[in-house]
Amino acid sequence: MRSVKNYVGEMSDTFLSCEKDTELIIKKLFVDSKPYSDELKRLLLINTKDCLDDRTNPVYKEKIANTSIADLIEQKYVRLEPQIKMGENQETKSYISIAFNEFTQTTNDQFRDCVIEINIICPIEQWNLGNFRQRPIKIMGYIDGLLNKTRLTGIGRLEFVGAGRVVESEELAGYCLLYRAVHGDDDSIEPDDE
Repeated sequence: MRSVKNYVGEMSDTFLSCEKDTELIIKKLFVDSKPYSDELKRLLLINTKDCLDDRTNPVYKEKIANTSIADLIEQKYVRLEPQIKMGENQETKSYISIAFNEFTQTTNDQFRDCVIEINIICPIEQWNLGNFRQRPIKIMGYIDGLLNKTRLTGIGRLEFVGAGRVVESEELAGYCLLYRAVHGDDDSIEPDDE
């Protein structure tokens, strides 16, 4: 019987770039893009109409400054799993979820291209930010501005495919951004030399 290590070494096509792409997307959105990353955090963390307008509120400033990427994920502002279940007495919050879908064969059969879906879901009661601004569209604008045409692990750049409205429940709705990702060498598993 072949060992797992030897079997893995023989694999020619995998989906390993997804985890690397997820890390790069989160880093691009919340670390490498100041001051836009703070604006995105402000829209996710502060569910009030004045979240973009009140720049002097010490509570807002502290919450944005003290919320790390790990906090965003742990507190479910950034979701990596398809879970929308809300606990009893849990605060309704805005969030984004990242998913990989529609994997397709490429001309190089070692790799898979895919569509990256970024869902932006917000409490409907907190959509209106005044002056004709809508929270999920503002979030969508920041995400698209930071990710469109950017390079992740693949051989190409992320390409905007489209966006559409998403209704999760009577209380939650938003939009889904779609990007095509072309992958390459990061999907290969190198065999162990023994």
